Amino acid sequence: MKAVVIGAGHMGRYHADKLAACKGVTLAGVVDADAGRARELAARHGCPAFSDYGQIPEKIDAAIIAVPTDRHHEIGMACLERGLHVLVEKPIAASVEEADALIALAERRRLVLQVGHVERYSRAFGALAERMDRPLFVDAERLSGFKQRGAEVDVVLDLMIHDLDLAAALARAEVLEVSACGFRVLTGDIDIANARIEFANGCVANLSASRVSQSAVRKLRVFQSDLYVSADLQAGTLRYVRQAAGVIAQTEERYEGGDALAAQAAAFVAAVRGEAPVRLDGREGRRALALALQVGRLVRERLERFE
Repeated sequence: MKAVVIGAGHMGRYHADKLAACKGVTLAGVVDADAGRARELAARHGCPAFSDYGQIPEKIDAAIIAVPTDRHHEIGMACLERGLHVLVEKPIAASVEEADALIALAERRRLVLQVGHVERYSRAFGALAERMDRPLFVDAERLSGFKQRGAEVDVVLDLMIHDLDLAAALARAEVLEVSACGFRVLTGDIDIANARIEFANGCVANLSASRVSQSAVRKLRVFQSDLYVSADLQAGTLRYVRQAAGVIAQTEERYEGGDALAAQAAAFVAAVRGEAPVRLDGREGRRALALALQVGRLVRERLERFE
């Protein structure tokens, strides 16, 4: 299998490393508009460098797209038109309409379209999801210090979208209602946000995200009728709390040493080879995007009323 990575920035470097390490995969090129950056990453892996995705050679099987969100649609469509299987970083696109176009083309050409919601490949989240039969309440907190990287989108599309995807995956039901608030702090866009999501099966999710915090936090708490699970997705720890014969019992599990990005790359390769179904396809990426855009819209409407 021959694959290229389009985008040699922060995430592109990681994607190139993980893809090149996959058994039976040849990293056949690195593409970046910054030719120097493309050459640097390509040299590390002994492959060609290109400054434009139109220069990608023939007989390539797949592409990982790790460029700014506003270019996902353009580059994704071009790759799919060429018959390449695609893994695109989250969010899948800048709009639902762009996401729909990517999904339709991938389905029409019978190509893999996978979306890079890497938290789904966390060993801790996988173990948590297996234990939850019918979650009633999901509470997530995702905080980070401010970085210029990613600031081209708001905190909802940058950070909260991870937990929007996780909450929807756990709830396994349609969204009924969304309410949200948020604030601008260091940029001209949303830097802090909180969203409350009600699902058709009664599950409720409360999600908070900030990119202007002092320390990084990735906490997820999930409640159902017989079990409470508290997850630290950064440390890879799970704490289970349940009642047995009137006694509160607590157990802890640790999932250290996992590599979610490597697991995501391996899942993509398996899907391209037809060895497994697509783990997180375009439709799931669209669901997370639609929720994120709705939260962002509600926050901005509220800000217009009070600013």
